This record gives sequence, C-alpha cells and structure tokens, in this order.
Amino acid sequence: MNHNGQVDELTRIELLDGRTLDVRVSGPENGLPLVFHHGTPGAATSLSALDVAAERHGLQLITASRPGYGGSTRHAGRSVADVVDDTNQVLDALGLERCVVAGWSGGGPHALACAARLDRTLATLVIAGVGPFDVTDLDFLAGMGHDNIEEFGATLQGEARLREFLDGQRAELVSADAAGVVESMRSLLPQVDRDALTDRFGEDVAASFREALRVSVDGWLDDDVAFVKPWGFDLGEIQTPVSVWQGSVDLMVPYAHGQWLSRNIPGVTANLREGEGHLSVLLGSLGEMLDDLVDAALL
Repeated sequence: MNHNGQVDELTRIELLDGRTLDVRVSGPENGLPLVFHHGTPGAATSLSALDVAAERHGLQLITASRPGYGGSTRHAGRSVADVVDDTNQVLDALGLERCVVAGWSGGGPHALACAARLDRTLATLVIAGVGPFDVTDLDFLAGMGHDNIEEFGATLQGEARLREFLDGQRAELVSADAAGVVESMRSLLPQVDRDALTDRFGEDVAASFREALRVSVDGWLDDDVAFVKPWGFDLGEIQTPVSVWQGSVDLMVPYAHGQWLSRNIPGVTANLREGEGHLSVLLGSLGEMLDDLVDAALL
C-alpha cells in the first residue's frame, strides 16, 4: 500500500488444490472491488487506462493471471466455468465480500461465468467478449482476421497442432514492444486499433503479452480449447445486470459475437458501436463503461 491509502501489488495466492495464482491489486483499499478478466493471451499486469479509470470511479482493481499464464499454475483441461471457483478463492483470500466484474476479449466468457455462478457479483461488464462456439446461430470464425482463423483452425486439430502454432506466435510476442505487437498482429488490427496501439496503451498490451507468455503458452492453449467446447454454464442463469460493448470493425472478436451475446443474455444492456475496433472500443469508452457498471451495482 502506498502513503495515499492506495494498494498496488502483485501477490501469489495459493488455492485449495495447491495451485497458485498471480494476482494484482491496485487502487483505493476500501473501494468497491472490480474483478477484471484479462484477454487471451494476457496476465495480471498494469493496463494504465483501466487503472486510472477504475481509481476515478473509486474501484479497487483485482486481476488474476489465469492458470497457465505468467506464474500462475496450469489447470489443464479447464472449462470457462472453472474461473468461478478460482475467483471465489481469490476474493476469500483478499477478504472481499462483493464485487463487480469485467472481462475483455477472451476474458468476456470468464466474466459471464461469474455473472452466472459467482454469488458475490453485483454487475458485469463484457468488452469485445468472445461468443460461444457450439451454437447454431453464430458463425464463430466469420469476420476474424487471418491469424485468428489460423489459430482456431489449429485448435480444432488438437493440442499438439495448437501448441506448435502458439509456440510460433510466442516467439514473436514474448519479447515484443508495442511496434512489434502491431507487426505481429497485422491481420487482426483495423486502422482504428493500430491508432490505439501507441504510447502507453501499446506498451501496456506488449507488457501483458510478455508476462503471459514468459513461461509457456499453456494458458493461451487452455483458453482456446475452453472456448471451442461448452463453457460449463448457461447464460440463462444470469440474474444480475450485464452490459455488452462491441465494435463493428473488430477483427479479433467480430461484431457478430457482441450481437449474439446481446440477444442471448437476460436483461442485457447492449452498446454496439459503429466504427470501433477491439482495442479502440475499450480505450475510448472506459469511463462510460465504468459509470454504467457502478450504477448497475447500486441498483
């Protein structure tokens, strides 16, 4: 904790099954907890724009590196729903009773799992979140950039082929700076997202990739496998407020995913934004997103 009553620290939390998770806690010590589920790949590193926005809203920000990312122990074969028990134990370890939840990109389904199954959740925010693979009315791959089509093609061929593909990606990203990230992800970045990947935000994204992949691609692999099998919960279980934000020119998680979630989450508030991408929708609307999230939690 710093002298202003703020916390900003990375801690390792041991779970009941002996696994450990790296958890970052920042912001006002007595603020309403915001559990943030990072993207794929990603880790519990600082996202400055989110840090600042959360602090302005009086939120204590909590991010755990999902199993297999950074220093967090792998949980092979995990489902999306398994995040609920992990999150419950993290909140217990931190002595926190209630929370709001957010998830970006690959963190979206994990946030929705908490909305459905984590009783402490007051309200949930999904930013450019992945939709389900195993439904008939969403073409999961349609509209994705080439790299993601190749990645999920490898996922469907089995773990050995996927690991080979991701190891190749890791070689580019594990030491990349912001410019390297843009170069490596060319097929996934419309111009509005390339413009976002500059200055501090670009460096923060690169730092998240470096930490996520520091040890191995295990977390990334297990995320991808979890996305193409049943999530382990039903969206119909959700009884608390959820808002979905999605950009129309997103090449990582296409617009159709946000549209599908907006049709299928009970009582959802949909914010489908024309001309926004995967990164720009986050960077440009964080204040409004957190306004809505806090307001929904207070209802």
